[in-house]
Amino acid sequence: MDTTLQDPLVGQLLDGRYRVQARIAAGGMATVYRAVDTRLDRVLALKVMHPTLATDQAFVERFIREAKSVARLSHPNVVGVFDQGADGTYVYLAMEYVAGCTLRDVLRERGALQPRAALDILEPILAALGAAHRAGLVHRDMKPENVLIGDDGRVKVADFGLVRTVDTHTTSTGAILGTVSYLAPEQIDSGTADARVDVYACGVVLYEMLTGGKPHTGGSAAQVLYQHLHEDVPPPSQAVPGLAGQLDELVALATARDPQQRPQDAVAMLSRSQAVRAGLTDEQLDAVPPQAKAVADGAGSERTDVLPRPGGVQLPLPGATGEAELNRTSRLEVPPADAAPPTDRTTRLRRASAPAPRGGLLQRRRFATIVAAVLLLLGVGTGVWYINSGQFTTVPAVLDMPQSKAEKTLRDEGLGVKVSRGYSANVQRGHVMATDPANGKRIRGNGTVTLTVSRGPEIVSIPDLSGTPVADAKRRLRDLGLTPGTETRGFSDEVARGSVIRTDPAAGSKRRPDTAVALTISRGAEVEMPDVVGDDRADAQETLREAGLRVKFAAAPVHSEEDKGTIARQSTAEGESLGEGETVTLTVSKGPEMITVPDVTGKDVEDARRELRALGFAVEVKKPLLFPQDTVDSQSVEAGEQAPKGDTITIRLKGAL
Repeated sequence: MDTTLQDPLVGQLLDGRYRVQARIAAGGMATVYRAVDTRLDRVLALKVMHPTLATDQAFVERFIREAKSVARLSHPNVVGVFDQGADGTYVYLAMEYVAGCTLRDVLRERGALQPRAALDILEPILAALGAAHRAGLVHRDMKPENVLIGDDGRVKVADFGLVRTVDTHTTSTGAILGTVSYLAPEQIDSGTADARVDVYACGVVLYEMLTGGKPHTGGSAAQVLYQHLHEDVPPPSQAVPGLAGQLDELVALATARDPQQRPQDAVAMLSRSQAVRAGLTDEQLDAVPPQAKAVADGAGSERTDVLPRPGGVQLPLPGATGEAELNRTSRLEVPPADAAPPTDRTTRLRRASAPAPRGGLLQRRRFATIVAAVLLLLGVGTGVWYINSGQFTTVPAVLDMPQSKAEKTLRDEGLGVKVSRGYSANVQRGHVMATDPANGKRIRGNGTVTLTVSRGPEIVSIPDLSGTPVADAKRRLRDLGLTPGTETRGFSDEVARGSVIRTDPAAGSKRRPDTAVALTISRGAEVEMPDVVGDDRADAQETLREAGLRVKFAAAPVHSEEDKGTIARQSTAEGESLGEGETVTLTVSKGPEMITVPDVTGKDVEDARRELRALGFAVEVKKPLLFPQDTVDSQSVEAGEQAPKGDTITIRLKGAL
């Protein structure tokens, strides 16, 4: 039956702009439609949250977070987000439309892929995630359902709905948000989710592409979680004999249970993948997978679930029940039924492997049945999974408390604390405006409470800081959520030195928090620097003090033309402007440097000139009126006497007169 006919949005104009053409897919939180942007006349995909969830602020914020996060990325392997908005009860994202199929479709139809095809898909995935990681984002829900393969062969990563910043922990009070088959051990055990959880998921996806099945399988989500925590991902060659050992090493590297042993992010993982590819022969890259592994072995779609967290408890092996629990789908970005046929590259990807018998799955089921029977005989029972056992408490009331007091209150109750920030026109900046879980809600005794601390109102009025000491002005800006910006200095007869003259933006301007506010700071009244060089030390000091300036003397006197004890230099030149109260450094003279004059009589005039100049003297040459010679006859200062460095020595040349 065509469910599109029953969808009330099909044929409607959403938000006055998007003409909904057909429903593509439906999931647990949203439905995806093919639509036309009537303003730009382009086909796109609309992801519309179910109206029943639109009243849940947490879901709406997650929807908007996805839009903002992905909109920050501009990468050819990321499904772009064009717009986000709401129309009545419909909250939507407008996204890039990709005609083609998902990687899950390929794996479901063909099973294992040739290594070359697997790497051809893996590397664009890593490139997309690498762009996200370098932008400070973590996807957290990488799986084949979120990998789109376009009819033109392009590979794109979709559904950043669980995206978080790199330094964010994902603890959800005893719950795990994600898809069980691709969760990294640290996500299950502690809720930690940095870039390496995406690397782990990519390693699982690579294993699945190389073998046609998931590395960890079981009859329940709990059984799979247990294997993630306690069992290494097996080498792909164990399921597909003949695969190159380098591929086993690549999978092992990405899926190391200790996150410290994995590449730090997708960029580093991409580099390792490219190095492995370069080291493989064409025969190894194009090896056809044998028909030995069941395609149905864990190849069904999985949905993103909220699952109870083990909380670090050592978990027993669960029973093998409820296999369908792992195979429910929430895939949203899938091609429409009338999509164009795949290109050659897509065909090659789909033909890279073939279906295989189901013997392996039957053997595993038989083994699981035996294990369940043994547990039953031991009185343990099957299908029982006490992950959430333990002591519970309720979230204490900390609303409107200062952040430090709220954190202490929670920690005194044995609870962990995580802090986020938001705008509020009603709650004072630095005080708690919300908690997750909310006040009074049930929480595990060692759980974590997220405090949302107010940043103050979303729009802030720039305060009038004129005449305010600069330290107080900066503190006041920070209290309002503004950022002290660049500082410049200016003269003012009215504003005391070290206080603010004006701000930019000007006082009264409306700005968002974190806006940088530049400060012009007073140097005091303008003072013109007098000339005190050559003055007696005491006289120079008095002159500057009368001008409103402070005086500092250099540590050591220097030789100069000025008399000993007078001022040889001043740090600010005569006529330059200073602020009242600023400091001028004066250097005292110890008189000129005295140099012993050499005997240059009888020497060639040029040799004599060079010798005297080398000692720092100026040289004047006097020539006779008749028949001058080039030999020095006499010198104005006798040889052996001392003269001030820089003085002029006169030399006379020999001649008739």
